[in-house]
Amino acid sequence: MSLELRDIHKHFGPVRANDGISLTVEGGTLHGLLGENGAGKSTLMKILSGFYAPDAGEIVLDGERIQPSSPRDAIAHGIGMLHQDPLVFLPLSVVDNLLLASPGSIRIDRREARRELAQMSERFGFDLDPGSLVRSLTVGERQQLEIVRLLWLGARVLVLDEPTTGISATQRVKLFETLRALAAAGMSVIFVSHKLKEVEELCERVTVMRSGRVVGHLEMPGPAEQLVEMMFGEPIEIEGRSSIALGGPLLSIQNLTVHETLLSIEDLNLEVKAGEVIGLAGLEGSGQRTLLRACSGLQRAAGGSIVLEGRDVTNEPYAERLEAGLQYLPAGRLEEGLITGLTLTEHLILSEPHTPFFVDWDTEEKKASSTIAENFIKGRPSSTADELSGGNQQRLLLAMLRPALRLLLMEHPTRGLDIGSANWVWSQLLARREHGTAIMFASADLDELLRYGNRILVFFAGRMIADLNVDGTDVEELGFLIGGKVKESQ
Repeated sequence: MSLELRDIHKHFGPVRANDGISLTVEGGTLHGLLGENGAGKSTLMKILSGFYAPDAGEIVLDGERIQPSSPRDAIAHGIGMLHQDPLVFLPLSVVDNLLLASPGSIRIDRREARRELAQMSERFGFDLDPGSLVRSLTVGERQQLEIVRLLWLGARVLVLDEPTTGISATQRVKLFETLRALAAAGMSVIFVSHKLKEVEELCERVTVMRSGRVVGHLEMPGPAEQLVEMMFGEPIEIEGRSSIALGGPLLSIQNLTVHETLLSIEDLNLEVKAGEVIGLAGLEGSGQRTLLRACSGLQRAAGGSIVLEGRDVTNEPYAERLEAGLQYLPAGRLEEGLITGLTLTEHLILSEPHTPFFVDWDTEEKKASSTIAENFIKGRPSSTADELSGGNQQRLLLAMLRPALRLLLMEHPTRGLDIGSANWVWSQLLARREHGTAIMFASADLDELLRYGNRILVFFAGRMIADLNVDGTDVEELGFLIGGKVKESQ
């Protein structure tokens, strides 16, 4: 079915999130919507899917003007949206998540729901166990469940907002196969992203947004340089890690054992030098997050030792490790790193080493304005953290880092960020190496691991199966190891 958005406007106070957007998506096509963080892509798609009402403009579906007043109303018109974080209920089973979407029926037929789930899973090659709890699924499997649910409800226009964020390369391949099959069956698929490679690989036509407006369209395949210039208004030069002389041992881990419900790390040994950048690679849930949380004190060690600059911190809480110069940036920016409802000013006050008992709000708001400008955050001192885009939330977290750090631990530091924002983030991180800060980060982006790490540690099923020097490694070898396959020569 064909879709038109005509002269869409949406303001949030003085911020013009959508400033006269017009867009046409033909039926049976894969249409890319590309733009930097904060360009207005997600706002536009939330208007289409009924989460927001536009201030002005109209939506025309197959020649009929519609006004979705809610996500339920939108899906009744055949428009479904898969969000960056799938909208699922973690304590419930797969089949119960499917049934929750049932349109107003009093009778619950689990047998029929299981049959429908099995049929649609088989159609797309999904492996969804109806009885499994959703909390046990990977992000990619939760996406598959959400796609099945939207199709079950009758979606004919499918919107995907940054769907490859947090999924493995294998899951990304499966997702792309599914989207191509849906388009071939006549559905209209809108793929919202900031990743040029994915848009080039998947989409037939791309619309580029910048600062709340459409700046151009391009048929694919097209020149990547042109897309970048359309996104940012200028070319972007990506710089990698520069060579510096590493210092002495900063972090020493000996015989570390950590037990979690679904995973255990046993007898892990690792040494990190001052100024060194260590990348952690592996399928989701292979042990990278467990190691980072154990180092930060958020996950208790069952055995072994963690020593930071000669200080045994194995049994110390995060607050004491923070005072010792260790800081942790989680993947869940809003869930774990920031506080919903608190303003940027309040976050920056709380991040100070010694939070004042009495707050001089005028002074703190001026300091916040300066910090916001220095970190290119698209927000105001009075903006709340949940009002920011993902990229701006990450900039806020970086602005909250202590100035003198010895060890920085991060999960997916550029997840969901456009190339300009990711480049800026790494310029800030690598600048700290000059003062001896060591960085250990987990990422699903193999290019990021190879570009910025000195070494890459590969995890599989809780075991560190490889410790690689970046200079002698490529994407192919790294991908091979992530799958748990070790070459005979290694």
